[in-house]
Amino acid sequence: MKNYKPELTKDTLSILCEEFKKNNYIDPEDNEKYQVKRGLRNPDGTGVLAGLTRICTVHGYIMSENERVPVDGKLIYRGIDVADIVNGCTADNRFSFEETCWLLLFGELPTKDQLEWFNQLISECRVLPPYFAEDMIIKAPSQDIMNKLARSVLALYSYDENPEELTLYNVLRQSIKLIAQLPIIMAYAYQVKRRQYNGESMYFHPVNKCQSTAEVILSTIRSDMKFTDEEAKLLDLCLTLHAEHGGGNNSTFTARVVTSSGTDTYSAISAAIGSLKGPKHGGANIKVIEMLEHFKTGIKNWEDEAEIYEYIKKVLRKEAGDGSGLIYGMGHAVYTLSDPRAVILKKKAKKLAEENGIGAEFRLLELVEKLTPAAFEEIRGNGKAISANVDMYSGLVYKALKIPQDVFTPLFAIARVSGWCAHRIEELMAGGRIIRPAYKAVSPSCGYTALDDR
Repeated sequence: MKNYKPELTKDTLSILCEEFKKNNYIDPEDNEKYQVKRGLRNPDGTGVLAGLTRICTVHGYIMSENERVPVDGKLIYRGIDVADIVNGCTADNRFSFEETCWLLLFGELPTKDQLEWFNQLISECRVLPPYFAEDMIIKAPSQDIMNKLARSVLALYSYDENPEELTLYNVLRQSIKLIAQLPIIMAYAYQVKRRQYNGESMYFHPVNKCQSTAEVILSTIRSDMKFTDEEAKLLDLCLTLHAEHGGGNNSTFTARVVTSSGTDTYSAISAAIGSLKGPKHGGANIKVIEMLEHFKTGIKNWEDEAEIYEYIKKVLRKEAGDGSGLIYGMGHAVYTLSDPRAVILKKKAKKLAEENGIGAEFRLLELVEKLTPAAFEEIRGNGKAISANVDMYSGLVYKALKIPQDVFTPLFAIARVSGWCAHRIEELMAGGRIIRPAYKAVSPSCGYTALDDR
């Protein structure tokens, strides 16, 4: 190393990487040898049971004679099927997200008076602390809105007169304010990003206290503040479907792990946002749209099932697409035959896509969904049931709503913060122990060598 300047140049980093590789290889077969449950998954693909919750049930299979049997998926919030929540609010032609937030936090559906009061409370709590937008968002723009959300949530700690107290009273206060303020932080971060990195105009619109969360989002990210009731109700549906997904999903488990250490609300929620940012979790909806572009370019006839099937196989063999070998939007850790969120969104996406001139893209995605299971079986041959997950159609819905891709995943965070907060409170109230799984050390034993003898 003495021939290289102590600078982090490309050549220096290449040498350091090789140095790392010499001493850090772990044989994948050792996982089986030591019965390591990678990803906290059992050998049959089921999750390792790490805790109990009253908040949500994610049902995608049943166990029969020690075998995993696929069934149609169910997503149940506090004992209520999410499809029933959606259908009930649709029948009344009203928004469902705020009602869902109440349900997740408190355990039962709000009365009419409670819901009206809660809507007003959320509206009053949307106001950010004085100079927060100027100091934390405008002066420190970020290329990635999720990064800015995480940093802004951490920064809110400094504006809280009582950030550390872990009483139910205090954590509920913080949770409600985060649910209310995250959409505003996202809108401001997006506008600043437009100006700083896209060379476009930036506009900050006043927040209408009479609007629902979905309406606030559309009015603050659009230059003319205009939207239809149908658009707002569809975005509201997306928020409701993304609000919660059990304690085992990566970001919620992150929130519970960090919470179990006894840290503050802002640290726990910021960590969850960091988890959701990953393309294997919340960022997958963007990957679906990027994948769709690969399919549109690589396939001549978007209605030719044989051509689409062959292209899917190329993607699985890492010969096309982004080289990952993944069909984004297909498959799920729990759901087998169907993802109830995808089923609900697909119905809405079809109508919206046709109305917005992207019906051909929807039909192409629909064929990808139809043909992938057979292609997956041919290439991988493991007989695993595979179906579309919520990301298959959520990105297309956002595209049809003319929502910029920059905020696809942040919208997921805005929805899921209610679930994160509910799980944080449950962990504080019922957890009791720091979450601490074990890792087996497989490094060889060696003695210390004096510096001059190395």
